[in-house]
Amino acid sequence: MTRLQVLGLTMAVTLLATAGAHAEGDKAAGRKLVYTCNGCHGVEGYSNAYPQYPVPKIAGQNQQFIVNALHEYKSGERNHPTMTAQAQSLSDKDIDDIAAYLSSLAK
Repeated sequence: MTRLQVLGLTMAVTLLATAGAHAEGDKAAGRKLVYTCNGCHGVEGYSNAYPQYPVPKIAGQNQQFIVNALHEYKSGERNHPTMTAQAQSLSDKDIDDIAAYLSSLAK
């Protein structure tokens, strides 16, 4: 095998290994952080007044989805005034911890 082939194979294996990686977090720390989330997302049948829409349940949601969504709110890629403000107050570790906890709950 040539050096170029070995390098290419090494890079491919590295990319495949990292593509399957997901966020890790501390569920106990996340449990302490979700108290503000529960005010809207933890109320059965809760809906936003204006504009009118049902607030989604996030308990049991996919961990990586929660991480991605919070990072998108934090960066402004997703737009919702309340969620943007909440996400901007979170560190990357906080986001990982919240996602670990919420994803561990039953739907």
